[in-house]
Amino acid sequence: MACEKRTKDQLAARVARDIHDGAYVNLGIGMPTLVANHLPAGIEIVLHSENGILGMGPAPAAGQEDYDLINAGKQPVTLRQGGAFFHHADSFGMMRGGHLDICVLGAFQVSATGDLANWSTGEPGAIPAVGGAMDLATGARQTWVMMDLLTKQGQSKVVERCTYPLTGIACVKRVYTDLATFECTPQGLKLIDAVDGLSRAELENLTGLPIMAA
Repeated sequence: MACEKRTKDQLAARVARDIHDGAYVNLGIGMPTLVANHLPAGIEIVLHSENGILGMGPAPAAGQEDYDLINAGKQPVTLRQGGAFFHHADSFGMMRGGHLDICVLGAFQVSATGDLANWSTGEPGAIPAVGGAMDLATGARQTWVMMDLLTKQGQSKVVERCTYPLTGIACVKRVYTDLATFECTPQGLKLIDAVDGLSRAELENLTGLPIMAA
């Protein structure tokens, strides 16, 4: 496999490129928060955090952090002009009520048809933490996943069928990884793009799954 993986920032920029003007977007805990630093200029994208913020900006500059202003992952954030704070219950009402266009979540596994497992591995000693993931996965108009394609052990996180406890069924529309971008369809995976030097056949070998051409 003669190719270079996308860095976390390159992956965040790849996700940001597909967010449309006027979108209301929730960025999940972990890697998805980086998307806020790469949103295209000249369009309006309103970021939501489940702890009760609408209108988040990028991460603050070093030394400018305000730990009274944090996202759901307890990371310091900034607030854009016109941003607002509100009760946690109102925030979940937005999530459950279909008011978010896109949520970007991390995952342990995603099936080829879009099932999502991102709250527990079910392993001894693992601490389950579902948070608002189920509400987001079923409430947002589109659920996107952002993750490395392979585990540290070299196993694909995109699978035929999830073996971890499910967060949602057939809810994931797109999977953005360090090696390729996929669409999840009822018929299985469709390739959107891949890093230079990586063929569809090599991706099929890595995932163990058939992949339809873009």
